[in-house]
Amino acid sequence: MTTATWNGTVIAQSDTTEIVEGNHYFPASSVSSELLTPSATTSVCPWKGTSSYYTITVDGQENVDAAWYYPTPKDAASNIKDHVAFWKGVQITE
Repeated sequence: MTTATWNGTVIAQSDTTEIVEGNHYFPASSVSSELLTPSATTSVCPWKGTSSYYTITVDGQENVDAAWYYPTPKDAASNIKDHVAFWKGVQITE
């Protein structure tokens, strides 16, 4: 079981993640969506496409743009469609 935790709270947990460039991408269905707020931030990866971000909120504390996903990934990254990855202090344990 792979788990994403921030500020003492489990944000995502799944038996199956996609690992791309060292990052675990969790199926969207395994993520506690009530802890995520969409952000206006985007970035572009030449082979994955344009990513969108979420801010994580736990116990009133925000971790801005600490989660990201590819709404319409390029064909080379189709395995991470409907998946979410984390950074900025979010702990990933296997």
